[in-house]
Amino acid sequence: MSKSYLAVLAVLLVAALLGMAVAEDPGYLLIAWRNMSIETSIWVGVGFLLALWLLYGLLRALVRLLNASGRRINPWSRRNRQRRANEVATRGLLEFAEGHWATALRLLKRSAPQAELPLINYLAAARAAHEMEDYAECDSLLREAYESNPKADVAIAVTQAQLQIARGQLEQALATLTRLRKQHPKHLYALKLMSQLYLRLEDWDRLEQLLPDLRRHKVLKATDQQALEHQVYVALLSQAGQRSRQLDAGQSSPLSQVWEKLSRELRQDPALIEAYALQLRAIGAEAQAEELLRESLRQHYHDRLVHLYGLIQGKDPARQLAGAERWLAEHPHNPTLLLALGRLALRNSLWGKAREYLEASFASRKDIQTCAELARMLEHIGEHQASQRTLQEGFELMLHDLPQLPTPKSRSA
Repeated sequence: MSKSYLAVLAVLLVAALLGMAVAEDPGYLLIAWRNMSIETSIWVGVGFLLALWLLYGLLRALVRLLNASGRRINPWSRRNRQRRANEVATRGLLEFAEGHWATALRLLKRSAPQAELPLINYLAAARAAHEMEDYAECDSLLREAYESNPKADVAIAVTQAQLQIARGQLEQALATLTRLRKQHPKHLYALKLMSQLYLRLEDWDRLEQLLPDLRRHKVLKATDQQALEHQVYVALLSQAGQRSRQLDAGQSSPLSQVWEKLSRELRQDPALIEAYALQLRAIGAEAQAEELLRESLRQHYHDRLVHLYGLIQGKDPARQLAGAERWLAEHPHNPTLLLALGRLALRNSLWGKAREYLEASFASRKDIQTCAELARMLEHIGEHQASQRTLQEGFELMLHDLPQLPTPKSRSA
C-alpha cells in the first residue's frame, strides 16, 4: 500500500471524526467588546483564527519577497554596493598580479570599504604602494587594514616586517618582529623571518639563540639548517679568534668557550674543525690545532684538514710526520696528502724525502701551490736548473686559462 494512499485515508478519517465532533457538540463562542458582540460556534472561531494565521504568514512572505526584490533592483542597496565593490576588488587583484601597481592601488583602495574581505584589499594595496616606493601610503594602508580587522594583527605584522626588510629598514623590521614574537611566540614564519633578519644584520649571537627553536620546529629544510649552523659558528669562531688575539697571556680564551658550546655532532664536522684550527693557528696555538687535526683525521680522513695539517707545526715535528705517513697506506697517490708530507718533511729538514713527496704530488696534480713549494726547495738546495724548469711549468699553468689575445712584438724583431 502506497504512502499517498495511507495519507488520504488518514485525512478522511480525521475529517470524519472532526465532522462527528461538530455535529455532536458545536460549542458556543462569545466575543464582546464595548457595544459589539460576536456569537458563533467554537469550531467556526477556530477556523477563523486559522485563517487569520495563514493570512499573516502570506503577508509576511510577500513583504520578504518585495524586500529582496528591492535589494536586487535598488542600485544603492547594501547588497549591490558590496557586489560592485567585489567586482572592482577582483579587477584590482588582477592588475596587481600583472604588475600594474598604480591601477591596482587605485582600484583596491576604492573597493576596500565596501568589499566582502577588506583586509585582502588593504594588504594588496599596501604591497602595490610599496612597489611604487610610496612608503608613507604603504604604512597608512597597513594601519587601515588593522582598523578594518584588528584580529588580523599577525598577518598585518608579518606583511609589515616583510616590506620593511625589502626596503632595507632592518632595525624597524626587527622591532616589528620582536613585538610579534612576544605576542605570538609560536608563530613559525615570524621565527623564520627573524632568523633571516639576524643573518642580514650579522648578529651571530642572537641568531645562535634561535638555532634550537629553528631545529626543533623544523622551520628550515635539514640542509638549510645545517648550512645556517655552519655559517653561524664559523662566524662566532672568527669573532672569538679576533677577541682572543687582543687578550693578555693567561686570560681565558673566548675561542675555546665558543668551541665548547658546540654539540658533539658539530665538533666532529670537518668544516667547523677547520675553522677552529685556523683560528687556533692565528692566535699562535698551533700545538693545540695540531692535536685537534690529528685526532679528527685519525677518525675520518678529509682532504682540507690534511692540507691544513701540513701547514701547522706541532710540538714534535718528527712525530707529526710519522703519523701523517701512516695515512699513505690508504691514500698512496693523494696529491693533497703528498703536499702535506712534503711540507712536514721540510719542517724536519729531510730535504730528500721532501723532494720526493713534492715531486710525487706535482706529478699527481699540477697545482700552482705545490709547484711553488717544490721550486723554492730546489732553489735552496742548489738545484737551480730544476727549480727554473718547475717555475716554467707553474708559469704555463697560469697561462693555461688566459684568453687568446694579441701580444706586442719583441723589439729585436
